[in-house]
Amino acid sequence: MPMSTCDRCPHRYCRLRGWNTLFVCGTDEYGTATETRALEEGVSPRELCDRYHALHADVYAWFRISFDHFGRTTTPQQTRIAQDIFQRLLARGFLLQDTLEQLRCESCGRYLADRFVEGTCPFCGYAEARGDQCDKCGKLINAVELKSPQCKLCRGTPVVTPTQHLFLDLPKLEGRLEAWLERSWAAGDWTANARHITRTWLRDGLKPRCITRDLTWGTPVPLDGFRDKVFYVWFDAPIGYLSITANYTDEWERWWKNPQQVELYNFMAKDNVPFHSVVFPCSLLGADDNYTLVNHLIATEYLNYEDGKFSKSRGVGVFGDMAKDTGIPADVWRFYLLYLRPEGQDSAFSWADLMLKNNSELLNNLGNFINRAGMFVCKFFGGTVPAMVLTAEDQRLLARVTLEMRQYHQLMEKVHIRDALRCVLSISRHGNQYIQVNEPWKRIKGDERDRQRAGTVTGVAVNVAAALAALLQPFVPGVSAAIQSQLRIPPERCGLGPGLTCTLPAGHRVGTVSPLFQKLEPEQVEALRQRFGGGQAKQPPPASAPTPAPNTPAAPGDPKLIQELTEQVAKQGNLVRQLKAAQVEKVQVDAQVAKLLELKQQLALAEGRSPDVPKGKRKK
Repeated sequence: MPMSTCDRCPHRYCRLRGWNTLFVCGTDEYGTATETRALEEGVSPRELCDRYHALHADVYAWFRISFDHFGRTTTPQQTRIAQDIFQRLLARGFLLQDTLEQLRCESCGRYLADRFVEGTCPFCGYAEARGDQCDKCGKLINAVELKSPQCKLCRGTPVVTPTQHLFLDLPKLEGRLEAWLERSWAAGDWTANARHITRTWLRDGLKPRCITRDLTWGTPVPLDGFRDKVFYVWFDAPIGYLSITANYTDEWERWWKNPQQVELYNFMAKDNVPFHSVVFPCSLLGADDNYTLVNHLIATEYLNYEDGKFSKSRGVGVFGDMAKDTGIPADVWRFYLLYLRPEGQDSAFSWADLMLKNNSELLNNLGNFINRAGMFVCKFFGGTVPAMVLTAEDQRLLARVTLEMRQYHQLMEKVHIRDALRCVLSISRHGNQYIQVNEPWKRIKGDERDRQRAGTVTGVAVNVAAALAALLQPFVPGVSAAIQSQLRIPPERCGLGPGLTCTLPAGHRVGTVSPLFQKLEPEQVEALRQRFGGGQAKQPPPASAPTPAPNTPAAPGDPKLIQELTEQVAKQGNLVRQLKAAQVEKVQVDAQVAKLLELKQQLALAEGRSPDVPKGKRKK
């Protein structure tokens, strides 16, 4: 019983093969990222999570990603299962208590966990590093290691304060982890980068890892002395796979406590590997309750955008909620993103390449073959598949198609999705060549022998088209359904066998055949390239309240105005930091810095302070 956690292709393939499959995913909703964003937007964490869960669900539905259950981590089942794993780890001696030096902001009256603090990275000198990780060099950071730390909420300077926390004793679990990894690597399919990243973590020996945080938004820690804390998101979040399954079925343990019969596939970007290959498995190994651990860990490299990187702060790139507004169908997006899936190395999205692949591979190759095969049945044989008398040439085509299908199956089972898609395109290329060589549109006008040959070529071609409908289903399900409808393929013949079969026998009637794809024009694509090339970020974000003119005197001590200006200063400060991190042009940064200084002057006036900006505070 394969179980997948979030990738759109393999689960469809598994179902086509008739395997009992569960496909789950969800929104990870706890942690400092949620709490800080909720504070910035002036809403509760629950309201924020409700909004984004619905947004994600809509995006996945539009992309035709059909989870068995799309859940979330803010559920009673999550609390129950996470606390049970915690209690089992505690009872078996795999948790430690230790004093952790942590940054505390006295002005805000809180400890600054993870994203509540920013400063200079101690490893690479990046000035906007977070309290848990540097976005530039990628290294994990203990917040107290930051140079020149600042509270993200008030920009004050925090102080180092000792506080008690709980740690997962990874060194005590290292032997169990290595033994399990050896078995999993021998029998399963782990991508090379997943193995390398895991070995890197093990190379210097594991260290205890803190699993608690001083936050209010999270799964509560059920232990006296720690009940004012919550679990760290990377201890808690992977348990969401279990709790999401438990929200889907009461028999969730048949999936998650059944390693003898279930194979677990995890799909992720490579930066999430250590949490799924080290921390989460150690938690389950230590809990010692016959948990299903990952058999196949599939990690991609990075997808870049044109000549740079995707950046929401700069408005560079197309993101999930934007794709449907481009006018490009979901299946075209699916096809192109899978075609350039960064399986072995980084790849880059390109508008020109998207147009090229749509017009050449989808329209002129795949769509052309399937449309011609169906049209020949309608035009030359009244919509009925003709009788076929196979020759050696036909057998050669069928052998090529069968070889490609076998390769397709091998690649899909090894989760080499991009290469499997290329097998599908090769089949349609073979089909197009077969039609061009045999010219059924000419033979249909000849004698009885030629007409019979035209019928054989048409019948073979339309059967290859029917096979493509099944092969395409994991990649472009909407297109697959359209082919099945046009050719009237019976549901019981829509499965995926190991080789080519006669899905549409002589006498089968097809339906109305029409083009599957539309051409993308250069003007259309260029407009999209301009639209998503960073222009959105040039406009300042809308303020939550009108900003007073620079010289408008503010009544000192007005609490409402002070609150409004404080929020605007925080938002503008975030924008400036994002622009600096993205290394946009200096003129754009300077313009936003000027607005920030202007807002700070207004805030100073409202608070009854001097509006002069201290020179020592300015960064160079």
